[in-house]
Amino acid sequence: MISSMTGYGKAVIEEKDIFVEVEIKSLNSRFLDFNLKIPRILSEKELEFKNIIKERIKRGKISLSITLQKNGVDNRIASIKEENLNGVVSLLNELKNKAGLKSEISLDNLLEFQNVIFTENGFGNEAEFGITKIALENALTELINMRRKEGRALIEDLKLRINNIAEMVEKIMNVNPEEIKTYFGKLRARIEEIIADSKVIDERLITELGIISEKYDVTEECIRLKSHINQFNEILAGEIEVGRRLNFLAQEMNREANTINSKSISIDITRFGISIKEELEKIREQIQNLE
Repeated sequence: MISSMTGYGKAVIEEKDIFVEVEIKSLNSRFLDFNLKIPRILSEKELEFKNIIKERIKRGKISLSITLQKNGVDNRIASIKEENLNGVVSLLNELKNKAGLKSEISLDNLLEFQNVIFTENGFGNEAEFGITKIALENALTELINMRRKEGRALIEDLKLRINNIAEMVEKIMNVNPEEIKTYFGKLRARIEEIIADSKVIDERLITELGIISEKYDVTEECIRLKSHINQFNEILAGEIEVGRRLNFLAQEMNREANTINSKSISIDITRFGISIKEELEKIREQIQNLE
């Protein structure tokens, strides 16, 4: 199912003495990017968390925040291992003396050894990870539901805009033949005015006027636009990773619209061409948010 890349999900699980809260948000991104804030006790599970997300989300900037408590104590609050702290201080003093340094030992120096100095207050690993994994799956489900709901709204808007473009292409194709004929008539009248002394315009000159007029024919561009529109609608009816393909088609349609405007000899055609470009700009903005 087509989804937006914008969404939010949250899940909370309380089991015995463990409390887990997971928040996950996603924003637009060309690729799948991660910003993870996870408890230190679960830091070695970071890759597993990413793999869980990758299984269900293909594109977007993902922000994941996990809060973990045990017996009401936040995992970030650690206890000091005094024996280890004393050992680190002794080691630093020994190094300082051997190096002939007179500076005092600072807190920054001690924090370089925080993995040795602090304990995780009795936190385990696998039990906490199991509960956190369930919470993450629940939050992901909420996030994905929101992304799908917004995706459906985006699709309806894109269908409306691509239909508007299709209608304007038809109008251009209806106007185009008459405008070329009118333009040819104006050229011929002007030539007759210039060579008023001649009663007959040379056949070769008539042919050249026809060739000049045909240069402003936008039928081929309209046919290509209609083909792109059909492909666009087919992709909208698809299921997966439509964003990149729709973006490519929007670029191609914009190129055809530019050509139509550059060849236009009609105020009406120019007006329709500009309207097509305006709709395409809105479409391209919307597509940026599709997975």
